[in-house]
Amino acid sequence: MLSFRQRRANGRARGFTLIELLVVLAILTLLAGLVGPRVLSQLGGAKSKTAGVQIADLEKSLELYKLDVGRFPTTEEGLNALVAKPASANGWNGPYLKGGVPNDPWGKAYKYTLNGGNVELLSYGADGAAGGDGENADIVNAK
Repeated sequence: MLSFRQRRANGRARGFTLIELLVVLAILTLLAGLVGPRVLSQLGGAKSKTAGVQIADLEKSLELYKLDVGRFPTTEEGLNALVAKPASANGWNGPYLKGGVPNDPWGKAYKYTLNGGNVELLSYGADGAAGGDGENADIVNAK
């Protein structure tokens, strides 16, 4: 068996040349440039979908509250009525949410309004302002 020095002297040393390493790095950089933006755009869509799922969960909790109390929480009571008993809520059998009222995926509180018996849950999206499109679009419950 030949030692490393003997193989190197015979020209049989095996390894990667600088050119081969540069070609591999160029290919990896190209792949990252093509795949990276697509992955990041999917991440943004995931936040909007998460907000929609959280709003649906809040609606279910509000329905349970209504079954127990006979009404939805007032706008003044807000979503906190799902975790802490309001003074005027006879029959309250909560808490209706585990871990408290969640914030939207952008860290802001959901807006809750009761209009004539209709519940409105709203997240203003990434920008925190009304309107917008894409990640800045408002996310509202179906009712």
